[in-house]
Amino acid sequence: MSVFGDIISTSKPVLIVFYAGWHYLTDDVNTSIQQVADTLGEAVRVIKIDIDKNKELTKQLQINGIPTYMIFHRGELVWRTEALQPTDSLINALKPFIES
Repeated sequence: MSVFGDIISTSKPVLIVFYAGWHYLTDDVNTSIQQVADTLGEAVRVIKIDIDKNKELTKQLQINGIPTYMIFHRGELVWRTEALQPTDSLINALKPFIES
């Protein structure tokens, strides 16, 4: 969990999506988070975490559905939702935490 703590402890907002490669929505998740990364660029960090390869973290964060999206800002969880999200919703959720 210390590596995870290092990842989320930044002044940039961090969008993390928990997914599974076998899940039918994986391509849609990949497309939407790539669009977020392309749109917001260096202002945010976008990270994908495979639940099958990170079972302990998945359990600790109580990931019950996939995809699960989380936004961390300065190490704190500020937003979380389950189910596929459109790109615009993700961008709008991130914007309040982007420093100008």
